[in-house]
Amino acid sequence: MITQDQLKDASDRTAALKRYLDIDNKKIQIEEEELRTHVPDFWEHPQEAQIQMKKIKDLQQWVNGYTEVAKAVDELSLAWDFIKEGLIEEEEIDKLYAQAIEQIENLELKNMLRREEDKLGVVLKINSGAGGTESQDWASMLMRMYMRWAEKHGYKLSISNLLDGDEAGIKSCTINIEGDFAYGYLKSENGVHRLVRVSPYNAQGKRMTSFASVFVTPLVDDTIEVKVEPALLSWDTFRSGGAGGQNVNKVESGVRLRYQFTDPYTGEKEEILIENTETRDQPKNKENALRQLRSILYDKELQHRLQEQAKVEAGKMKIEWGSQIRSYVFDDRRVKDHRTGHQTSDVGGVMDGDIDGFIKSYLMEFAASEVENQ
Repeated sequence: MITQDQLKDASDRTAALKRYLDIDNKKIQIEEEELRTHVPDFWEHPQEAQIQMKKIKDLQQWVNGYTEVAKAVDELSLAWDFIKEGLIEEEEIDKLYAQAIEQIENLELKNMLRREEDKLGVVLKINSGAGGTESQDWASMLMRMYMRWAEKHGYKLSISNLLDGDEAGIKSCTINIEGDFAYGYLKSENGVHRLVRVSPYNAQGKRMTSFASVFVTPLVDDTIEVKVEPALLSWDTFRSGGAGGQNVNKVESGVRLRYQFTDPYTGEKEEILIENTETRDQPKNKENALRQLRSILYDKELQHRLQEQAKVEAGKMKIEWGSQIRSYVFDDRRVKDHRTGHQTSDVGGVMDGDIDGFIKSYLMEFAASEVENQ
């Protein structure tokens, strides 16, 4: 059974969250922001109205999150009084304690995600490494892992581009995951993921090592201003792949966007290439490709800002492209993150999307220093 010290710790952490989140002030802000929606012509400007409603929703989510935590701790305190009178069982209060602590930890983690980009959705791109079919199969396994994670957390996801492997798996894919704080959580996944297993594609049954790269950028929304120069844009169209027969795509609905980008800080030039085959509607695919371009340009500015503001932290976190961040060793039943040391023997659960332990460990170790240095 829980102790009185554990009960006090839960209460103290809840009180601290109320201070850190400035809940009382957020309630006043909500009232003030809601007053702005009562003006007669509020909905005559849809885009501004949506931004205003999102601002209210974001504030309300923090208040609601704290309210749920406070309610859980109040129930725990009440149960503590009941157990002294013999009205409930020890197992019941232990269950209430576990639920309250989980809610407290989740809100504490979200409180660490204070950067402007953390609250956004995410564009997640996976590329198979050298190694042919084995690496391409590994890339497809990672794609499934992130899709399952997104589904379990209620996020909306879509595959904007997919390039199948030669025999199995995929060569690359781009997934859009939309929902609050998706980028804040998944920024921990940026880097190279290493697989060690006895390959089903090796006739000798040898143990093989494969690599796949995961590249994570914030998915910008209408609240983020990103300047795109139309003169630097060009488009190609092509037929999207798909089933044959009556379902074959006979029109060029796939789009290929090229953007001639010049880094304003270094003067370096590069061509940004984006392909989108998400729908059979060419205008919709163009809209999606432009959104991805805005996300990439936003991320470039973000990375420059991070380098300038937190050079020490950026070096410590080692989340840059090309860093090996995690190993998945199937035969030894072990998945280990090389940055935090967090590991688990539940390989099947991880590949089924249970990666919250790795995300939480990363945020506990690195996001706290980000908050302190803001």
